Amino acid sequence: MSSTAELLREAAGVFPDEVVTEARVRHLDLPHGAGRFALITLDNGFDHTKPTTFGPQSLANLDAAIDQVAAEADAGEIVGVGVTGKPFIFAVGADLKGVERLRRRADALAIGVGGHDVFRRLAGLSVPTFAFYNGAAMGGGVEAGLHCTYRTVSQSVTAFALPEVFLGLVPGWGGCTLLPNLIGADRAVTVIIENALNQNRMLSGPKVYELGIADALFEAADFLEQSLTWASAVLRGEIEVSRPDPDRGEAWDRAVARGRGIADEKVHGAAPAAYRALDIIAQVRNGDLREGFAAEDEALADLIMGDELRSGLYAFNLVQRRAKRPAGAPDKSLARPVAKVGIVGAGLMASQLALLFARRLEVPVVLTDIDQARVDKGVGWVHEQIDFLLLKGRINQDKANRLKAAVTGSLDKAEAFADADFVIEAVFEELGVKRQVFGELEAVVPEHAILATNTSSLSVTEMAAGLKHPERVVGFHFFNPVAVLPLLEIVRAERTDDASLATAFAVAKKLKKSAVLVKDAPAFVVNRILTRFMGEVLGAIDEGTPVEVADRALAPLGLPMSPIVLLDLVGPAVAHHVAGTLSEAFPDRFRVSANLGRVVAAGKRTLYVHDSGKPELDPEVAALFEVGTRVLTEEQVRARALDAIAEEIGLMLDEGVVAEAQDIDLCLITGAGWPFHLGGITPYLDREGITQRVLGRRFLAAGVASVPE
Repeated sequence: MSSTAELLREAAGVFPDEVVTEARVRHLDLPHGAGRFALITLDNGFDHTKPTTFGPQSLANLDAAIDQVAAEADAGEIVGVGVTGKPFIFAVGADLKGVERLRRRADALAIGVGGHDVFRRLAGLSVPTFAFYNGAAMGGGVEAGLHCTYRTVSQSVTAFALPEVFLGLVPGWGGCTLLPNLIGADRAVTVIIENALNQNRMLSGPKVYELGIADALFEAADFLEQSLTWASAVLRGEIEVSRPDPDRGEAWDRAVARGRGIADEKVHGAAPAAYRALDIIAQVRNGDLREGFAAEDEALADLIMGDELRSGLYAFNLVQRRAKRPAGAPDKSLARPVAKVGIVGAGLMASQLALLFARRLEVPVVLTDIDQARVDKGVGWVHEQIDFLLLKGRINQDKANRLKAAVTGSLDKAEAFADADFVIEAVFEELGVKRQVFGELEAVVPEHAILATNTSSLSVTEMAAGLKHPERVVGFHFFNPVAVLPLLEIVRAERTDDASLATAFAVAKKLKKSAVLVKDAPAFVVNRILTRFMGEVLGAIDEGTPVEVADRALAPLGLPMSPIVLLDLVGPAVAHHVAGTLSEAFPDRFRVSANLGRVVAAGKRTLYVHDSGKPELDPEVAALFEVGTRVLTEEQVRARALDAIAEEIGLMLDEGVVAEAQDIDLCLITGAGWPFHLGGITPYLDREGITQRVLGRRFLAAGVASVPE
C-alpha cells in the first residue's frame, strides 16, 4: 500500500458519514484515429441534489483509478486520460461535513497532503491529462482540473469558484499555487480573494474560458463529445494550446497588494484566510510549485483548526440548510395560489418589490399611490430596470416585453386589487397611515387575499386591529437593496392563521428569499439588534467619545461596514424613527440619541462626507453635536456594544422572537451582511466568553462553531 493510500485510510476514520465519490474508468477510441483514451468519471451515485465531494475515501478511489491509468499509460495502452463528472456536476470540493469534525492538527494536515498527493499524480502521468468541466466545479473540483495538462468547460456552467476564503480556508489542493502560475497573479487574486469575499461570487463557463482557466469552451448539449474531439486534435498535433507566461515582476506584487486592499476593506484584518492565501500567492511568484504546495498544506492545517473555519461552516450550513427549511413554518400544503400581486405605494422600495415579484412569480403586479405622477414614476423605474436587464443580457427581448406588460399602475385600489391574491403595503412608516391603508384594502380585496406589510419596526398585530379578518395579515419585511439581501422576516401577528402564513412562506420561496419566522415584537430581529448596538455607539459619542474612536470600535469583528457608515446607509431619519419605536417598548435599554435627533431635525441625510476620499464627520453635523466629557477607548466602546448585543439576543430568545439562536445568526448574515467568519454573532459571543459573562450561559451547544478545547 502506498504512503498516500495509507494516509487516506487513516483519515477516513474521522469521516464516518462521508458520501463516497467513485472514480470509474472506462475506455474509448478517440475520433480520427487518435488512439485509446481513458476517461475517469467522478460520481457519488446520487442525482444532482447531492453534489460530488472529496473526502478521504473518495480521494483514495481517485488514487486507485490513477493507479490503473498510470499503468496503462506506462504500458503504451492509452494516449491520454480525461476526468469529468456526473450530469450537471464536475465536483464541488472537500467534504465539508467531515472537515468540521477534525479535532487534531495532524488529521487536518493529512487531508491537505493527501489531496495534493492524489491530484498531483494527474500532472505526473506519462500521457497528457484533460479535465472536462461539464458542470458545477468548486474548490477541490476546480483544483483537480488545474493539475491536468488541458481543460475544457461547458457553456452552461454557472457555478465555478474557489470559495475557500469565503469559508475561512485557502484553496489548499493547488489553487493558490497553480492558478496564479496559469493565469497570472492579478486574475488569480480576482478568483481567490475578490470573488470569494464578495459573497462567494461565481464564474460562468464563458468567464472561465475568458480568464484562461479553460483552454476551450463548448456547448452543453454535446459537451463531452466535443471535448473528446478537441482532445483528439490536441493529441494529433492539429491544435496547439499556447498560454502566455504570467508577469512575474512588479505586476505580481501589485496584484498581491490589490488583494490585501480588498481583504482589508472586507474583513479589516479580522479573518486570517484571505491573508494566508495572499502570502502563498506572493511566495509562488518564482514558479516553485513544490514550495507552494507545502505552504498550502500548512495553511490548511492551521485554518482547519481555527475559529474562522468553524464559524464559516456553521454559517454555510445555516444559509444552505436551515434557510431552506424555516423553523416554525406551517405545512406548505395550506398555502393558497398567488396569481396577482398588488403593491400600495410606488416609491423606491415599492418599485423594487414590484420588479422582484414580477421576475420571480411571473404574475401581474399593480402599483397604486396617491397621484398619477408617483404611479408613473414607480412603473417607469421598473420598466427602466427591465431595460437594463435586457441590455446586460440577463433576459431576452420576449421576457422583457412580458415583464413590462406585467407591471402596471393605477389610482383606483378597488379596480386594481379586486382580483389580487397578495397585497403588500410599502407606505410611510407610521402606524396610523398603515392602519388606514389596511382598512381601505379590506373593503376591496377578495376574502382570500393576503394583506402583507413591509414595516421594519411597527406592530403587525396593532396594524391589523379593527379589521374584520385580521387572520390574513402578515409581516413581510424585506431588506434594502431588495435584489441583493436575501433575508425576508415573516412576522406572525397574534391572529395570523396558518393558511396565510403558509402562503407567505410559499411566496418567499418563489421569490428566492431566505425566510425566517419571527414573533410580532418591536423591530423584529435585525433592526432590533442593530439599533441596540448602534445606540451604545451613539451613546458613547454623546458622552464625549470622539466619533472616529467610537466608529472604529467594532473594526476587530470585520463587519461589512462601521457603525456610522451603516447609519448613513440606513439614513439618520429611519434610524432615529426605529430607535424611537424601540425606546417606547424598552425604555431601559434603548437610547434615542439627542444628537441624532438634531441631525434629523436639521435635514442632514448623512453624518459623513467623503470629500477627501475617506469618510469624515461633516463639519455641519459636528456643529450640531452637544457632547459630554466622558471619553471611552475603542476597547471600552466595543465591550459595551457586545455586552448589549449579548443581553438583547438573550432577551429575544427568552421572548420567543425566533425559535433558536441559529435564526438570529441567519438573519444577521442574510439581512445585514454580517460575515461568515463570525458565524453571524452568537458563536463569536460564546467563544469570547461574553455570553457567559452577561447571561451566565452559552447561546449554542459546546463545540458548535468553535474549535475543540
